[in-house]
Amino acid sequence: MKTLIHELPESFVQYLLDDSGPLILPHSVLNNDAFPNRIHNPDEEEDFVVAEGSDDESEQPSAPPAFPELELRIAESIEFLGGAVFPKLNWSAPKDSAWISSTGNLRCTSFSEIVLLLRSSDSVVHDLCHAYNSCNDTTLSRPSTFFLALRKWYPSLRPEMEFRCFVRSRLLVGISQREVTGFYPVLLEKKNDLKMMIWDFFTDEVSMRFESENYTFDVNITTDGRVKLLDFNPWGAFTLPLLFTWEELDQNIEEFGDDLEFRIVESRCGVRPGLKTAVPYEYLDTSPGSGWDQFLRNADEELQQQIMSSEAGA
Repeated sequence: MKTLIHELPESFVQYLLDDSGPLILPHSVLNNDAFPNRIHNPDEEEDFVVAEGSDDESEQPSAPPAFPELELRIAESIEFLGGAVFPKLNWSAPKDSAWISSTGNLRCTSFSEIVLLLRSSDSVVHDLCHAYNSCNDTTLSRPSTFFLALRKWYPSLRPEMEFRCFVRSRLLVGISQREVTGFYPVLLEKKNDLKMMIWDFFTDEVSMRFESENYTFDVNITTDGRVKLLDFNPWGAFTLPLLFTWEELDQNIEEFGDDLEFRIVESRCGVRPGLKTAVPYEYLDTSPGSGWDQFLRNADEELQQQIMSSEAGA
């Protein structure tokens, strides 16, 4: 996967963390708007005149921030990578803010679109403020430097063929379907073959090259059967366990035995709500007795039934 990395200036990091007022996107020196279809009609706006001597007279709107050097470097990278990119910070991509994008995904074609996603993402805030919370070998609260990784956007990548792999004590102990908000019958047909392909990839390409003992990595399997590495993530903490729980994955590795567990959504009833709900978490009513509460209970019951059925069949 073609990827370019940019070191972020501290002023831009502080801008991402600034919650003292409304979201104001930086001024674009290239005149690229995050919402290119937005129409500005001054005739529909009411005239506003501040009365002389009023309290509001001195409250002039502040100029938006600007990061011209960073914008130009990112624009060059976007052009080099084919015109569209997938953005990510040191660890996390702003997948939780895809709902605010004009396209509903993380495809970005300009600096402004990238900034809009980063400023709207709780995952990014975690990277900026709490990345080391689960570490016991450092006294730092955050990295000294942050980086923005821009990966070439591949529209041909199929979400049903993305998988998250869990490695504990250097052993592959679990594989989960990455896109748990959909049911894909093709996965049922190819489950065993996919499992072996990922196992071979881990054994041949990952296990002897990656130094950490506990971690996760994401892969995509192409239409011609090749396994492509997408990303690495830390074990536990803010990384989603998807169709597992961290309690399950934290078991003694002996309990997994020689049979690597590969979990997929095996029916429409097993589909789990996720980022495709397309609204901030605070907008959802998940209180006891709510529709979402019952949905989540049903999904958990269906998943447990799938697990029990697979164990009985074995």
